[in-house]
Amino acid sequence: MLEAINLDCVRGERRLFHNLSFQLKAGECLLVRGENGSGKTSLLRMLVGLTPAAFGAVHWQGSLIMELGDEYRRELLYCGHPLGLKDDLSAAENLISSMALADEPVTEDAVYEALGQAGLQGREHLSVRALSQGQKRRVNLARLLLQKRALWVLDEPLTALDTQASQWVVRVIDQHLSEGGIVVLTTHQDLTLAGTAHVIRVGV
Repeated sequence: MLEAINLDCVRGERRLFHNLSFQLKAGECLLVRGENGSGKTSLLRMLVGLTPAAFGAVHWQGSLIMELGDEYRRELLYCGHPLGLKDDLSAAENLISSMALADEPVTEDAVYEALGQAGLQGREHLSVRALSQGQKRRVNLARLLLQKRALWVLDEPLTALDTQASQWVVRVIDQHLSEGGIVVLTTHQDLTLAGTAHVIRVGV
C-alpha cells in the first residue's frame, strides 16, 4: 500500500498544495490532475523520495519511504518527464543500460520484444537522436515491460504519443493493475482504465 499523509508543497513563497492525503492499495491507480505549475511533478517527486515535502509523510507498506531507502526503490519504477536517454546510444542500448543501472540485467531478446510491443520494431538499432519525440518516449516506456516493480510513478506518459501508442500504454497499465500493481500518473489527457482509478486535483 502507498499512503500520502498531509503533504504540503511550497516553492519559494508559494504554497502549491496543502494537506494532501490518499491511500492506494494493490490494483489501484491515482490520476493526478492540475494546471501547469500546480505541483503535479513535485508531488510525484515526493512520492519517489526525490523531493522532501514541506510537511507530511509518504509511507510504503506502513513504513516511511525515507527509512526504507533502497528497499523502497527496488519496489519502484519512476518515469519522469525528462526521458533520460542518451542520444548517441541506440534504443536497445539505452534499455540495456538503464536495466543494468537498475540492477536488472536483461537479454537482447527481451529488449527487442519490449521495443516491438512499444511499436518500435525495426528501429531497435537506430540512435535515439534519429527518433521522433514520440518514439523516444516509447523507448522510455518500454521499461514498463522489463522492470518488475510493484509501484509505477509516471509523469505525463502519454505526452507526444499518437492514439495507437497511447492505447498501448493504457493496456500495459491495465495489465499491471490486474496483477496487483499500483500506479500514480499525471496526464492532461482523458484516460479510461479497466481497474480502480482515483482522481485528485492539485493547485486548486
